[in-house]
Amino acid sequence: MFKKLTLAAACIGLMACQQAPQKEALSDIASNPLLQPYAGPYNGVPAFNAMNVVDLAPALRYGMQQTLDEIDAIVANPAPANFDNTILAMEKTGKALDRVYPYYGIWLSNMSTPEVRKIAGELAPELSAFSSKITANKGLFDRVAAVYAQRDSLNAEQRRLVELTYQNFISAGAQLDEAQKARYAAINQRLAEVRTQFANNVLADEEGYVTFFDENQLSGLPDSYIKSAAAAATARGQEGRYAVTNTRSSMDPFLRYSDERELRKVVWNNYYNRGDNGDDKDNNALIVETLKLRHERSQLLGYNNFAEWQLADRMAKTPERAMDLMMKVWPAAIARVDEEVADMQALADSRGDGITIAPWDYRYYAEKVRLAKYDLDSNEVKNYLQLDKLREAMFYVAGRLFNFNFTPVEEGSVPVFHPDVKVWQVTDKSSGELVGLWYLDPFARQGKRSGAWATSYRSFNQIEPNQTVLSSNNSNFIKGADGEPVLVSWDDAETFFHEFGHALHSLSSKVTYPTLNGGVRDYTEFQSQLLERWLLTDEVINNYLTHVDTGEPIPAELVAKIKNAATFNEGFKTTEYLASAIIDMKLHTMDPEGLDPDAFERDTLKAIGMPEELVMRHRTPHFSHIFSGESYAAGYYGYIWAEVLTSDAAEAFAEAPGGFYDDEVAKRLVDYLFSVRNALDPADAYRKFRGRDAKVEALMRDRGFL
Repeated sequence: MFKKLTLAAACIGLMACQQAPQKEALSDIASNPLLQPYAGPYNGVPAFNAMNVVDLAPALRYGMQQTLDEIDAIVANPAPANFDNTILAMEKTGKALDRVYPYYGIWLSNMSTPEVRKIAGELAPELSAFSSKITANKGLFDRVAAVYAQRDSLNAEQRRLVELTYQNFISAGAQLDEAQKARYAAINQRLAEVRTQFANNVLADEEGYVTFFDENQLSGLPDSYIKSAAAAATARGQEGRYAVTNTRSSMDPFLRYSDERELRKVVWNNYYNRGDNGDDKDNNALIVETLKLRHERSQLLGYNNFAEWQLADRMAKTPERAMDLMMKVWPAAIARVDEEVADMQALADSRGDGITIAPWDYRYYAEKVRLAKYDLDSNEVKNYLQLDKLREAMFYVAGRLFNFNFTPVEEGSVPVFHPDVKVWQVTDKSSGELVGLWYLDPFARQGKRSGAWATSYRSFNQIEPNQTVLSSNNSNFIKGADGEPVLVSWDDAETFFHEFGHALHSLSSKVTYPTLNGGVRDYTEFQSQLLERWLLTDEVINNYLTHVDTGEPIPAELVAKIKNAATFNEGFKTTEYLASAIIDMKLHTMDPEGLDPDAFERDTLKAIGMPEELVMRHRTPHFSHIFSGESYAAGYYGYIWAEVLTSDAAEAFAEAPGGFYDDEVAKRLVDYLFSVRNALDPADAYRKFRGRDAKVEALMRDRGFL
């Protein structure tokens, strides 16, 4: 049960407060489609075709109340607490609410509207109250603690579940006195409201700042981008013009290719000033309030700061260990940026451009240097990166490593929430046994948050029958004209594989208990990062990277150029990421009293030597990872932590007789890194896979820093 609560909080950015959920009369919810058991094929699927936002609040309120009633029944049980009547009973609660959360997540992330945002704001304190009433329930905690005291008599998976459940209650303030619990709950109530507002402000700036331009400003842009920019403008009532939307997938290629420097500057400013425009959507005051509340709450729990509390149950364990890793990599990263900027400036000078490299120039001149140094044209590579072919490549990899087979379901047989969404059936290749469904929502549109992510509408467990996994991937590729293949960048192709890794993590689950489908934040990115490595395997290159016009496989000489340039621009990529991760950690280890976020960001980056020619990947006012929710707060370092594991694990495959498709190593990958989810401590799981702990030197080799 507890994992389901924390997953919901991560999804919608909400925690605990003192209000109770409003009760809905049975007559109001009996026919609510969001509450109905999933029906139809594949052991039931969500009724996405029946979604109506007016049903959302009643469904969530009913689901919360039903869950609280189920919890009360556990507490009222007169029998002494044991695993079955307490922990297992908790795992079986909240089924109605489980059915509603996927709809809510889709409205917030894939189909947001002003009406949805208004309802989300109204529901925030109620959802917070729901979480609080469980974690602050003394009778429930007493029963959990009693089972925790008996944990040595349980099997390994049961013991892991009990330990995670107990520690989650402790982290949520179960041992505080009544006055402290009241303050803790009040803090969480306000945090829930602030997180919702922060996310709404970022989305408003993404929708509100669109850069329109004309035919005489197309110089440098590839045809595929021009077509998608025309479609974006037409969709916004500007037919005959072109549009750069305020999302990374639209901004990045424009900055990379456009010859219009002043227009690049406008696009850059729009994107990097989201949430920082001094208007009613400005997030700076919300940042300060969030940090103060998190700091106070952590001190209530006996920690010096939020980062100490957040990392207590993660692989890094302490902020110092996380910061130590980042600062080992940082000097090499910024040194590489100096080299990259020198190359770009020299090229600009040789062209007689008469400019000094600025942040809105970095991608543009990096692309020119790539072409000059490696004779590698990203647009040429893009012609071999067709979205549909990449999807087939991912299916091939999943078949070789996981023994999965993906078959498209007949259109209309499974409800979807938007015509862009397609669905595949996943089966075991050997037995033909049904594993689950995979939903793909690939294209950007208004109301859809930027970026790429994976989620599950239903996860596997062994305590309930027929738990067919319902997994999804969501991207923001720019949809071309009707019938036109969608071409993506190399970075976008890697991200596509990355997010598919999260889906495979869900589809391969063999855990017994629902809670164990969760994960440790600085570990769960590792599996998905690792899957990126299969994009450059010969099997994928030779069979799936084919030219959009001729159908010919990508030439060996172009592949060689890609591999030779594998660490090109690594200074930029590593530095923009690490800058965000370092700022995140410093914000959450300081006393935020009197904080000016913009000044802190500027002064801190200057102190650590941040190059002036680039900016943080996520500037603080739109850093949704850490301010629209809490799972990544003081945890953005997790990507580099996971990358250490990724680089080390990739070397295990590279050293194996069968390379990246070696059967023995692939079996260990599935058995110890994917199927166990959180049923095994991450450090122990990695040792079972690798035979030892990971070594940071593999990461440094991968990035060309050694």
